[in-house]
Amino acid sequence: MYAGSEPADREPDSSARPPLVRELLLVVGLFVIYKIGRRAANGHVDEAYRNAGDVWDFERAVHLPGEGAVQSLLLHNETLIHLANTYYATVHFPATLLFLVWLYWRRPRHYVWSRRILAALTGAALALHLLFPLAPPRLLDAAGLVDTGQVYGPTVYGATPATDSMANQFAAMPSLHFGWAVMVAVGLNVATRTRWRWLWLLHPLITLLVIVGTANHYWLDSIVVSALLAVALAALRLPRTDPVRAPLPWPSTTGEPAPSAVPYATEPAVPAAYASTGARR
Repeated sequence: MYAGSEPADREPDSSARPPLVRELLLVVGLFVIYKIGRRAANGHVDEAYRNAGDVWDFERAVHLPGEGAVQSLLLHNETLIHLANTYYATVHFPATLLFLVWLYWRRPRHYVWSRRILAALTGAALALHLLFPLAPPRLLDAAGLVDTGQVYGPTVYGATPATDSMANQFAAMPSLHFGWAVMVAVGLNVATRTRWRWLWLLHPLITLLVIVGTANHYWLDSIVVSALLAVALAALRLPRTDPVRAPLPWPSTTGEPAPSAVPYATEPAVPAAYASTGARR
């Protein structure tokens, strides 16, 4: 009853739903700012490759599993690697957009909370893109990995990373692919009550295998974005709704007990003294 989310069969609280036009302008504006910021972080080619070498060496020093182990599993089947490239290129934005649209209409209070979390996470990621440009492992010779997007397709990146006018390929740290996927799973688990809601965790799990197996991200990219998301979830709590309680009666001014909120019976009971007096009459 006092949980932070409504049961799945409760009607959405329309009073908590923000104006649609304002939300559209806000989401589009945040997306444009993020894309401009990513483009502004482009051009630091030498620094991005130097940071990539440092990340690769650090992962080996702390004995993280090699990204190549995941890629080797995908490369056993060309259809599988093609599906992984397609998942990377097509699922990221649509899944997050559908998540927000569904929350907006069915769980408005959860929508506002989730939108704030995603905005905070994306802002923090943009700051890291600016401060720590990073070439993905598919561009690092020391990694010895295959650029599966270029070799098998499809890909969202240009063949020449340094002159790619469509995307910043040196913004691998942290991985918003994984961060957004985790938030989608968390948001849907909090907002629903179906016994199958834990299946949403498959989305971030598949995303993690895809971004590593296609050599677009290091393990460390996912670890860092998970830490940022944890901070955002701790700082921006889902507001709780107060349970509906029956109104309390007004206190009596004569010192007598306040009347009960329970309605009287049709025929109130007659005091015993009065009943005996009436009987003698």
